[in-house]
Amino acid sequence: MNMLNIILVPFKTIVTSLNGFLWGDIIILSFGEIKIGLSVIVLMLVPTGIYYSIKTKMVSFRLFPEMIKLILRKKVSSNKNAITGLQALFIATASRVGMGNLAGVVAAISFGGPGAIFWMWIASIIGANTAFIESTLAQIYKEKDPLFGGWRGGPAYFMNKMNITVDLDGKNSKKVSSFRTIGILFAISGLITWVGITQIVSNSVSESFFNAFRIEPIYTSIAMSLLATLALFGKGHKDKIVSILNTLVPIMAVLYFILTIFILVKNITNVPGMFINIFEQAFGFKQVVAGTFGSILMQGIKRGLFSNEAGSGSAPCAAAAADVEHPAEQGLLQALGVFIDTLVLCSCTAFVMLLTPETVRKGKVGMDLLQSSMTYHIGFLGTPLMALILFLFSFSTFLGILFYARSNVAFLFGDKMIAQDAYKILAILMMFIGGTAQYLFVWELGDLGIALMTIFNIIAILPMSRIALDSLKDYENKYIIKK
Repeated sequence: MNMLNIILVPFKTIVTSLNGFLWGDIIILSFGEIKIGLSVIVLMLVPTGIYYSIKTKMVSFRLFPEMIKLILRKKVSSNKNAITGLQALFIATASRVGMGNLAGVVAAISFGGPGAIFWMWIASIIGANTAFIESTLAQIYKEKDPLFGGWRGGPAYFMNKMNITVDLDGKNSKKVSSFRTIGILFAISGLITWVGITQIVSNSVSESFFNAFRIEPIYTSIAMSLLATLALFGKGHKDKIVSILNTLVPIMAVLYFILTIFILVKNITNVPGMFINIFEQAFGFKQVVAGTFGSILMQGIKRGLFSNEAGSGSAPCAAAAADVEHPAEQGLLQALGVFIDTLVLCSCTAFVMLLTPETVRKGKVGMDLLQSSMTYHIGFLGTPLMALILFLFSFSTFLGILFYARSNVAFLFGDKMIAQDAYKILAILMMFIGGTAQYLFVWELGDLGIALMTIFNIIAILPMSRIALDSLKDYENKYIIKK
């Protein structure tokens, strides 16, 4: 045990220090009384998002009608083992939709006030353009999946193939240097991150079920682990993740949206004041004078980036698996996924909270705050209903990140089903452990993993972005301009 501590203590210290450096404020911008702290991750994601917003001419806005058409279009893949573009969107949405949409929004409002929500919206508008670039690249560099059928790919794969000349629809081709080592580091970081997220979501569910139903965490953990085992190892398990998410994601998103609409209608007289409050506090003179404007700005941006995952390289792992007519098609769908996550579902949480009187919210934090807000609006059903919604969000997140893990496990260990099964077992074990107790170090390890994923991903997509931009130009010429 002493030897183990000798090894673990320095390791924990290193992880904590790295998180402090990557997520902490390394630059403080001062404008009189206003102070804005910038972390390494924010310094990478925000300028990158602005750059791609300019280079794509705000594709997330320009081609929004096209994104809606792609969702409404019914397309069945000619490859029975491949997934459609819409299914890839559901998988990525499942991963995005989770604690970031619930506890993340609560934290943003708690620390940054209502104005932080406006800056979450801005983060999603900027981040959607980065999501387009990374997901289009994943489509261009995808490869056949001999284990599960269909396609696979993601940042690790396009990093590995950066030294290969790619023929883009018979017209454009690019050749750049190889980043294989960075691809390996990305895959390792991703697998660490997703295991950490598994523990976080299971712990949140077990806690909410105890608050709502007084069910001991051990029983919730057992139940979730059994459900996860059936989903990952049951009959037809190769296709089960996709089929479950195909059903679960629309149901949970629509349920939460309808519930929010009901609350908005119920409080319709207060809705204009809520929006005025959001915009006033986002730019308000009082906040500038008080020096809190910087906190409002950064809380919104940080939480928005954390929730929609744009730039982290996660969603491209699903985007690569889609069987679509053109690479940019999946890029557009994943950009839309960022909007669904932040502009729709994060806004739902924000509206539920902001329409709750301050007297109800005072002194409460985290899920307790959100459950209390829901109880205020719909009565005694509020707490159990939020527990159910959290379960749906969390379990879909678990399945989504296990789909992400497929391609990265294969990248590191080859086409061996034993490696895939071993990672699934590890994830189920972490789900059980996380549901019974909080292990903060695993959370810190997950934070470090997603920070490293983001850094490696941004390093790779910057020199490769011209390929995705050429694909966008080709798509517009073929499917939009010629219509």
